[in-house]
Amino acid sequence: MTEILDAVLAAVLALAGSPLVLLVVLVLSAVDGLLPPVPSESVVVALAAVSVSTGSPSLWLLVPAAAVGAWVGDNLAYAVGRRWGPRWLRGPRRTVLREHAARGLERRGAALVFAARYIPVGRVVVNLTAGSSGYPRGRFAVVSGAAALTWAVYSTVIGAAAGHWFADRPLLGVVVGVVGALGIGALVDLLLGRRIRRLGETGAAPEPAGVADATSEVG
Repeated sequence: MTEILDAVLAAVLALAGSPLVLLVVLVLSAVDGLLPPVPSESVVVALAAVSVSTGSPSLWLLVPAAAVGAWVGDNLAYAVGRRWGPRWLRGPRRTVLREHAARGLERRGAALVFAARYIPVGRVVVNLTAGSSGYPRGRFAVVSGAAALTWAVYSTVIGAAAGHWFADRPLLGVVVGVVGALGIGALVDLLLGRRIRRLGETGAAPEPAGVADATSEVG
């Protein structure tokens, strides 16, 4: 699998000087919405690093291409969840994540959808769950759009910074940018993953006895 992903990254970098590379970025970012192994973030970071040295592709075009692709992918996952429900989230680990995500969406849906964009597997689980649980489509479209834009800017800035620091060695800039993005992504995955689980656990907490009694009395 690693060899395939490396080959995809190398092929995209070979197209860095072609206008087609922006279409490739859009497609990869969209596919990544359902298939996390697709290296869309690494591709955006690497192209941003190359852009600093060569001027191509334009950073001003790279950001919207990545953002639109990410938004399409996230909303595709939402649509799949809405149409086929939790059948796409089988397996013990995914079932647990789905349950936590569902409870988190009930409490802080917008924050969870936004944060999940930065977690490769987490965003797929959250977006599928949002669709299957009936989270409002319009609200999801807006929040996922904002998340996709910030994700695209974040990835581009990391790559551009690495390319600037290693302007005389562009290939090293690409490597440093990609490795740095993966490291930051792992940290974000850890922190936000805990946050998602905490939201789910909090959402599952039983009502205090006083509240339950008061509710029964009102009824």
